[in-house]
Amino acid sequence: MSPSGETGMERPAIMRSAAAYGLAALVLLVVVIVALSVGKYPVRPETTFSILWQGIAGTTTDVDPTLGNVIWNVRLPRVMAGLCIGAVLAAAGASYQGVFRNPLVSPDILGVSAGASLGAVFGIFLSLPVLAIQVLSFLGGLFALAVVYAVGLAVRGRDPVLTLVLAGMAIAALLAAGISLVKILADPYDQLPAITYWLLGSLASVTNADLVLVVPSFVLGVAVLHLLRWRINLLSLGDDEARALGVETRLLRPALIAAATLITSAAVSISGVIGWIGLVIPHMARMLVGPDFRVLLPASLFLGAAFLVVIDTVARTASTVEVPLGILTAVIGAPFFLALLATGRGGWS
Repeated sequence: MSPSGETGMERPAIMRSAAAYGLAALVLLVVVIVALSVGKYPVRPETTFSILWQGIAGTTTDVDPTLGNVIWNVRLPRVMAGLCIGAVLAAAGASYQGVFRNPLVSPDILGVSAGASLGAVFGIFLSLPVLAIQVLSFLGGLFALAVVYAVGLAVRGRDPVLTLVLAGMAIAALLAAGISLVKILADPYDQLPAITYWLLGSLASVTNADLVLVVPSFVLGVAVLHLLRWRINLLSLGDDEARALGVETRLLRPALIAAATLITSAAVSISGVIGWIGLVIPHMARMLVGPDFRVLLPASLFLGAAFLVVIDTVARTASTVEVPLGILTAVIGAPFFLALLATGRGGWS
């Protein structure tokens, strides 16, 4: 085929991709404007957009100081946290599902969320500052991964993928027992409510400083997944086929798992445990764009970001008492996933 023919075939695909990404960005912008506008202090959407535009341009002389404070200092950090955390949890879920060739895998599979939770719970139990609690949570997730991998290396002669999954389940159960023990020992009037609320997930206390702390981890982890995205397609063929095509699976799989674990631990460290996003959103993305990880990854990022912002907006506006995010994601995610199983539309291929 001539070069001109190849270009003619590639141009429509490029245009379709550009149009899809443009539409996704527009939807995401609408979701952000609506999230910034609603709440106990409602703001008109056009006013919200004007405040954001003037703030970016540096011309805030016409902005009501009260409205500007509500948008920039109260709601925007929370919305930005929802965008980042939803995106990386969905990306991590899609990556785990591709690496392990299993559509039922989620960021919890290697005990990462349990390890991060135990670290944070221990920090709350010791009455440590917020920053120390976040650092302990982050280190707890990485520690859980290290233990799971050590167990996987110690067990020889078995399927390495299955070994990692089973080891992750066992380590997660052990870490959950540790969380329960700390809850029993905690002060029932002060520490226990804080621990319980943190474990249910929330963006209420996320600040700009928290985002500055974790965004580098988000960028690094997602960059690794993006650079290796086409190799995940080869992993879905099986280790033997991937190696025959020149992919060193013994190095690739740990690198992908480490990147997904890094962003999961960083997210859990500031938001608590928010379940179902890493399991359900990749399925939704796969239904829309197919299993090709080169387009599945950006689709998961966009959908995860929009989903968590919408859920967080509902959580803080549905009632006078803020509903923990873990409850809402379970209420929405579990029926959706059951519907996928019942209709058979959650296929892997």
